[in-house]
Amino acid sequence: MITLRPYAPSDVDACLALFDGNCPTFFDRAEREDFARFLSRHAAAWHFLVVERDGRLLACGGQAQSDDGRQASLCWGMVARDHHRQGLGRRLLEARIAWCRRTPGIERIVLDTSQHTRAFYARFGFRVECVTPDGYGPGLDRHDMGLDLIETSGDATG
Repeated sequence: MITLRPYAPSDVDACLALFDGNCPTFFDRAEREDFARFLSRHAAAWHFLVVERDGRLLACGGQAQSDDGRQASLCWGMVARDHHRQGLGRRLLEARIAWCRRTPGIERIVLDTSQHTRAFYARFGFRVECVTPDGYGPGLDRHDMGLDLIETSGDATG
């Protein structure tokens, strides 16, 4: 059974192990210190979630609303390397998007990711807005992506 729950400080080692298992393909090792700092100082403010199956922490990721309330940012989404392509990332992303849709005022979701996971987010409607070659480190390009939650429609007057 899969469980999504808020991050707890006792999850730090398991989350760092997720990060380590996804290096160097999905994260640059130099980012580990930033992730550890995030977990210790900012995880609660970012509504950071973890995904467990049978008591094992297998995925994590967070989201937060901007100061003006109109935008949400996704951060540090990852799945245990030996559990990729099993639907855990999809479940986590769907939960994060649902949180954004339920939060009053949010019109747009933004994230940054690498070329290795860009297509995953594109399947949910995120569009690439900017690419920074080697943005995370050598060979790891940064793709800034966005998803508009407010549907625009044509003139309703007919």
